[in-house]
Amino acid sequence: MGASAVELSTEGLTPKQRTILQYLRDRVDQETYFKSRLIGEELGFSAKEVGSNMRAVADAEHELDIEQWGYSSSTTWQVTTA
Repeated sequence: MGASAVELSTEGLTPKQRTILQYLRDRVDQETYFKSRLIGEELGFSAKEVGSNMRAVADAEHELDIEQWGYSSSTTWQVTTA
């Protein structure tokens, strides 16, 4: 993916949302399920901050499919490549 495609995929996202998206991009080949709490611990955000920003990340145009998956002990997100 060229630089222009990456820029387009993050257009309209806040810096925090772009950070979350990059985190998911970097790990989607090794993991499928991500907990908001664990993403937050890695990035220095609260689980609530991650959860409140994930909808915008999921709705943005990029190469990932992001679906809210479960709620036990922190919201879990299923992330796969489109």
